[in-house]
Amino acid sequence: MGLPDQGKFGERTKSVFTHLFRLNVRISPKSKTFCSKFYTNDIVSTEMPKALVPHNLRAKDPLTEATSVALKRIVDPLVDLMFDAGITVHEFSQLVRERAVRAAARRVVREGGRESKSRIAIITGLPRSEVARILKSVDVSSGKRLGQHPARKVLAAWFESPRFLTATGEPAVLPIYGGRRSFEQLVALHSGGIPVRAMLDELTQIDAVERLSDQRVKAKSRVPILTGLSDSAVAVIGERTRDLLDTLTNNLRPTATPLFEGTALLSDADPEFVSVIRREIAEQGESFINSANALFNRSGHRQNRLIPKTARKCRLGVTVYYFQEDAEGQRDVRTGTSHSHRKNLRRKRRSADLKRIPVSSSRTAPRGQS
Repeated sequence: MGLPDQGKFGERTKSVFTHLFRLNVRISPKSKTFCSKFYTNDIVSTEMPKALVPHNLRAKDPLTEATSVALKRIVDPLVDLMFDAGITVHEFSQLVRERAVRAAARRVVREGGRESKSRIAIITGLPRSEVARILKSVDVSSGKRLGQHPARKVLAAWFESPRFLTATGEPAVLPIYGGRRSFEQLVALHSGGIPVRAMLDELTQIDAVERLSDQRVKAKSRVPILTGLSDSAVAVIGERTRDLLDTLTNNLRPTATPLFEGTALLSDADPEFVSVIRREIAEQGESFINSANALFNRSGHRQNRLIPKTARKCRLGVTVYYFQEDAEGQRDVRTGTSHSHRKNLRRKRRSADLKRIPVSSSRTAPRGQS
């Protein structure tokens, strides 16, 4: 009994046949002859169990791996915001599932012309029943864009409208209340219905205006930086982040018109020069945004004269932002945060518990002996 011609098989086939041959060529103790019993399926199932391929040896799709890494980097700051706002992981998971179903539904309709719950379930990996439930519910996100923040609109008008400028083209110092040329009128025309005192408090909080004597205000910055965990600031995060991701993902599609996106990066900045760089970038960024706003205003006036009102219009814009990532372990040093040792607490015993504690016999006299 010999092996088949090994030249016709690969290395894997050769090892399988060698193993089968060694298992099935047995010698009978009495006759000293070879046994002819041969069950291939039994041997494969009992003697050669299926080996699991190690996870690190499985074939990986480079695009899937790169996308997973990118999503982790995107999710990390969102999780920090989620914790600050008191949103649980369960709520975030439900939000992602709901948005995924609606995004897949738009894609299916765009590609096939009609809605298909089965295709949406295949794309998202969610059960068809959950897809149907989500599509039947009301979409609380209407998809309406926020537009420019009211505070930014007020400041832009203050820096551009001739009514609120000096003879040299600088923003005029305005009385808070008054007639045609006052902060009250500025807010009434460009804030979208926000009360004048609320707008003044907002601009003062973000250090965009300075309150002077005799109830007058002076503009300090045209491009304020919205800080603090407020509903308006969080809404701006969602708006700006979506704009950036739309631009980046648009540039991944070969058939789409590329949109401008550029980054200047310094990986090993000297901490002594960080404040200087940050201040210079802020000044240059504000100058660029002012130029872009002037361009948009000129284009808007030209469109109003040439393009009919029924023509389809689009939304466009540009955002400039500065980012800074501290070295690992330096964040607490930079912010001056100090950590105190955690003090252990001891639960106070109640009087009822003290009564139930048995008294040691060595310290008490037996009954009847006093």
